[in-house]
Amino acid sequence: MKLLAPATDNISELLVKIIEFTHVRQKVLTQNINNVHSPGFMPKDMAVEEFSALLNEAVDEHIRNRRLVLRDAGSIKFGFNGSFIAEPVLDEYARGLLEENPDEYLGLQIKKLVENSLNQQVAAELLRQRQETILAPVYRV
Repeated sequence: MKLLAPATDNISELLVKIIEFTHVRQKVLTQNINNVHSPGFMPKDMAVEEFSALLNEAVDEHIRNRRLVLRDAGSIKFGFNGSFIAEPVLDEYARGLLEENPDEYLGLQIKKLVENSLNQQVAAELLRQRQETILAPVYRV
């Protein structure tokens, strides 16, 4: 998913990345639910902790040196012009739960979807507010 709104600063760029990441995660979690009865299906998830750690490091760098540096790690790769790729990874815990208790597995996937949706909504709202502030005309009296 490529957002149409331009990222006009470092914080906006990070918010766009969060929105894109949560969009991909929503698709992965939805596939986990849709394939609950598919023989041999292996549930996946996004590397949420890894992504969070990378963004925390980028924010720390921004605070220290006023620049945004995003580094690659594991299943997450940053590219040119603000692009990045985040690949789903096997969710071992969910796989075990799917084999032992499919109802509990579905509950876990729904909980993750709700959490992900909230994260996406918060990031989208923060981005909207930030862009309104940045793009708002300056009036001088």
